[in-house]
Amino acid sequence: MFRVIPAVDLKGGKVVRLVQGRKDKVTIELEDPIEVAKMWIKKGARVLHVIDLDGAFEGRLFHEDVILEIARIAETQAGGGIRDLKIAERLLNSGVERVIFGTLAVRDVRSVKTFAKKYPNRVMIAVDSKKGKVVVEGWVRKTELTPIEVAKLYEDCEVSLLYTNVDVEGLVSGVELEKIREVVESTSLPVYVAGGISSPDDVRAIKKCGAVGVIIGSALYTGKVRLEDLLGEEE
Repeated sequence: MFRVIPAVDLKGGKVVRLVQGRKDKVTIELEDPIEVAKMWIKKGARVLHVIDLDGAFEGRLFHEDVILEIARIAETQAGGGIRDLKIAERLLNSGVERVIFGTLAVRDVRSVKTFAKKYPNRVMIAVDSKKGKVVVEGWVRKTELTPIEVAKLYEDCEVSLLYTNVDVEGLVSGVELEKIREVVESTSLPVYVAGGISSPDDVRAIKKCGAVGVIIGSALYTGKVRLEDLLGEEE
């Protein structure tokens, strides 16, 4: 099953798009997150990818109320600053379908794996890659781990992987297909892809690599691609 999933990134109570995750580089700013979510649902989105950017930068959730409101109207996977397993559990018990761990998935592998085994298929591991190394804490701190090394840590769990190439995120400049293929072919986990998507051809190429879905933000918000034109790739 392949999914095309719009991103709804929250910052300061608005939906924004950032370039390469830099909080000082805002390219899109929309006032009402709930109306944005409803717009994507109306256009045919089956799942929404909701990220609390303030939470990612500060290490704690800022927009839990908005996330839960969106979860009431659409299947939602949520992340950004979820570094407390009790909060993750609360989100899952309050209507969020999947929680996304990035920083915590690197910092406390054992606890996240235990949590993932308690909630099979409801955890997504965010593998954010910058110059070939995984970055955490809002993409500002570099680790020595590669995306494949992080993926291998979770292969005994029923989780999905979100591979984001930070180097091209928000640039709408096209994807680096070889890097995507390398990750997809190196893990048994289902892989979603984000970063740099700029055309239906990018989506088709990612699908052909064996990924199970794409998360698209800037290309949709800038009008470079239309969600309606991409939904035909879904199965």
